[in-house]
Order: sequence, then structure tokens, then C-alpha cells
Amino acid sequence: MDGRQWSSTIAAAQAGDRRALDELVAGWLPLVYNIVGRALNGHADVDDVVQETMLRAVDNLGSLRDPESFRSWLVAIAMRQIRDRARRRTTDTLRDGMADRAADFAELTVLKLQLEGQRREVAEAVRWLDDEDRELLSLWWLEVAGELTRRELAAAVGISRQHAAVRVQRMKERLEVSRGIVRALDGACPGLRELTARWDGPPDSVWRKRLARHIRGCGYCASPGAAVVVPAERLLVGIALVPLPVGFTLSLAFGGKTAVAATTGASVGWSGKMLGALTKPAVALSAGATIVAGGAYVVTHPAEAPPPAIAAPTARPQSQAPGTAPPRSPSASPSPSPSASPSASPSPSPSATRPKPELYGTVVDAVDRAPDPNARPGVLPRRPESGITSTGGAHAVLNHRGDGVTLTGRGYVLVRWQISPQYRAGGLVMPAWTGLKGELFHVASGGGRRMDDRVSSTDSSATGMGSSATGYAVPPPGTQQMWQNEYFYVDGSVTLTVNERGADYGVSVFPTTWQNVEDDVTSGPPEGAIRYGLVRDTGKDDTPVPQYVTRATPADPATVAQASRV
Repeated sequence: MDGRQWSSTIAAAQAGDRRALDELVAGWLPLVYNIVGRALNGHADVDDVVQETMLRAVDNLGSLRDPESFRSWLVAIAMRQIRDRARRRTTDTLRDGMADRAADFAELTVLKLQLEGQRREVAEAVRWLDDEDRELLSLWWLEVAGELTRRELAAAVGISRQHAAVRVQRMKERLEVSRGIVRALDGACPGLRELTARWDGPPDSVWRKRLARHIRGCGYCASPGAAVVVPAERLLVGIALVPLPVGFTLSLAFGGKTAVAATTGASVGWSGKMLGALTKPAVALSAGATIVAGGAYVVTHPAEAPPPAIAAPTARPQSQAPGTAPPRSPSASPSPSPSASPSASPSPSPSATRPKPELYGTVVDAVDRAPDPNARPGVLPRRPESGITSTGGAHAVLNHRGDGVTLTGRGYVLVRWQISPQYRAGGLVMPAWTGLKGELFHVASGGGRRMDDRVSSTDSSATGMGSSATGYAVPPPGTQQMWQNEYFYVDGSVTLTVNERGADYGVSVFPTTWQNVEDDVTSGPPEGAIRYGLVRDTGKDDTPVPQYVTRATPADPATVAQASRV
């Protein structure tokens, strides 16, 4: 999430555009919620601190001189509100309030993002950190995930970058100690069971020191077993923001001013102009955020609809695209082709050999084999960017059948896959792109791996699509194997809808930039990924388009045919 991409929206909001303000608040609310929620570990005060942060940001938006610094400015406001809240409450009050906590944020992170293994361990270790460390970790977590820069982290904490490096290092050391505690508590050490018999359960610094002392002197607890302990920063790369909880409501009153008080007088400030616009008899509704007449601003995360009944874990039959190869076995390890060039566009179907190969939409995104892990991708052409507006904000999370997001503008979009066979394996009904106006290209694949790459050093059957123990998510015959990150270029507007009806999966959708795509696909094995990315963009209209795309708007997007021609 980059403030520079939001410059025009911020400028419009400063000028009194209520729809721009609506989009701005809805787009940045998840970032603030994650910072505050992790810093306070889901305490009941989280909602109040988030609301106060957004209220102050909205009320002072007119004083922001550089729209490109919006992100660091907003994060600094959030950190000030967290510290102000700490000063207002005594330790005893905080302890009493623990019974009222809305949700333990560590548990929320695990459940919402479906974390497993050592990623789950890191999330649960946060409980053992002191308040100051949790505040810093709430920023560092987002820095590692690519949502903040080190400069913004340092500015938010109010220290130099050099001092921030020291503080982060010390926090990471305590985090690793806490990870060791989580790991040990999951074990079966008799000495640890005896020690914790007197422990009442809530993590605190006293018990952290006691347990850490035991672990250092215990041969059983000190050994992580057969697993290699992966550094926390490597585990956190690519983890999405925790989505807003069901029923989350944000109500902003714009400084408590009335419409009359704000709009009368010779001199009217930014708040007055905004309130003047808001008192018009209209309601702006976008991305779950609503501005209502009278100067009240409400953002509500709607309750999720009950999941549809699943008759059987099988996908809707789809006709196989011409010229495509048979599907790969999900349990098989990837079979890279030594001759495959990652810079080459996927093999076209016979329909792509017509006399006008550059006619838009004639290329089918046919099934291809994984490139060699060490084969660097080709050059990614740079297409014009003016920015993408998303009805889901800067980070849309689509987890259930029917969830969708509409993308409008000219620029790049990241679709990140989350396959969850541990909840429900079987046939995977692919998401569909509908209502296309303009052009849509599939420009690159990245994320460091294809979803059918092996993901475990101990279980040879485990891939991103599942394992022999849990079962596999199986794409329809002829469907291109997805990568962790898939990148698309939009010039116009289109709606992406999740068609989950069989295998459990979700996707996150982020407006992004050419530079971010380039950085992702060129990050290969030397940086710890399984393989380099794959560039599919030729720079022309013969660049592949998604297989499940149509200009129509069907009542059921799951009926969109597998044919990459529009």
C-alpha cells in the first residue's frame, strides 16, 4: 500500500470530494486496524483507538501538504493514539480490561489468515511481548510484509533509522525467545508441565523469563526437533493484512462540529468545506463505507452470509480449451522443463495462429510447465499507469462464494492465492472476470512459487495445493496452474468474483505498480524463494488474457466458459 498511488484521491478528498474521502477511509482502515490491533493484542480499546485515529486523520487531512507522505502521516497518528491510550490507563485498569477484550489479535491473525506451522508460531509468540515491543512489532510486521518502509517505521516511533534498527533487533531477539516458549508449550517436557502447573494462563513478562530460563537449561525444550527454525522476517513476507472483523463499525463525526457551525462565518476551513458538502441530501456508498447527510461517516464491515451447502467436492465441468495439455497431478512435484524459457509467452492454441495474431483476445492462456527454478524471467514491458480504483479498497479479501471486487482505471493488479485444502479439498471452481470494459491482460506470475511446488522438506506430498494427508485442491481440466501471486493489467473496468463451490480457497486483490511486479518476479532462489517469476507480457495485444473472462455480466459467474477470448 503506497501513499503515492493515492495522491489524486487524497487531493480530491482535501478538495471536498466525499466519494474520494469515502474511498480513502475504506482503503486505509485495514492498515490502521492491523497496527492498532496488533499493538494492543485485540484489547477492547482497539475499536476506540482505530476510530480516534481515523477521526484525527479525517479532521486534519486539510493540513497534509504532501499527499505522497499520507501513509507515514497516518501511521504516526495511529502510534500517537496508541501511546495516548497507554498514558490514560494504568496497569491495573489494563489488566481488568483484559476480560473485555474483543478478540485476541494473535488468535484472530491465525484464524483469518489461516496460518500454520512456524507462521502460526510467530503470530502466537506476540502474546508474550511487552506493550512497547508489541507496538514496534505492529510496525515491523507491516514493514516485512511490504506495507511500510523502515523510514516510515522510524518516523512513526519518533526515532532515527539507526536507533530504529537497534530497537527492531532487540525486539526480534525477544520475539525469538517467545517463539521458543510457544514451541516448548506445544511439547511434552515433564519439567515444563511441572513448572507451568502454577501458571494461571495469561502470558506476561514474569512468566516469559521463567519459561525462557527453563528452556535454556532443558535439553528437551531447547531442541526445535527436526524442523529448521526459519527467521521471523522470512515467515512474514507476503502475509496479508488481517481483514476487518465481522460487524466492525467505524463512526466519525468530523471533529464534533455541527453543519451550521462549520459552514458559517467569513473564514471556512477544510473541515467546514467537507461538512458543507456532507450536509447535502445524499448518501455516498462505496467499499462498505458510507457518508450520510449531517456529517456522520460510518464504515461497516458486513456480516458474512452463511456458506452454501456443498453437495460434493467437485468442480463444475468446464470444456477444455483448445490446444491445452492434460492437467498435472496435484500430488506430483513440479517437473520443470530445461528448455522452457520463462520469458516466453504460454504456448498459443490453434486459434491464436490466425492471420492477425495481435488482435486482442486471440491468445489462450494455455497450460504451461513450471520454468527451471534458476531461470531468470524475461523483461517485463512497462505499460501506462494512471492508477487503479478498487471497490474493495487497497486490499480486498475474497473468501466466500460471491465475494467480488470491481477494478477501474489503468494499471496493475495483484491477485494472491490462498488455497485451504485442510478445510475442504476437492474440485476448485476458478474465479471469473466479468463485465469487462476495455482490456485485461495476464502479465506475470510471481510470489516465489507455483502453487503446485513442494512446500515441505519433510512431506514430499505437500504442495501449495494440499498434501496426501489433507487432500488437494484440483483445478478444472485445462486450467493454467496458478502461482502464489498472479499479476494483471487493467485498462478499463472489470469485476473479479470468487466462485468457491468445492475446494476452499480465497484470493486477496491489491492495486499495485509495475515496479512491484518487476521486484516480485525477479526475486528468485537466492532470496529464499523456490523459483523466479514468469513474465507473460509481450508488450502487445497478443499478451495472454485470463481464461475465465467475459464482457457479459452473468447471474452466476461460475458459468463463465474457460476461453481466453473476448
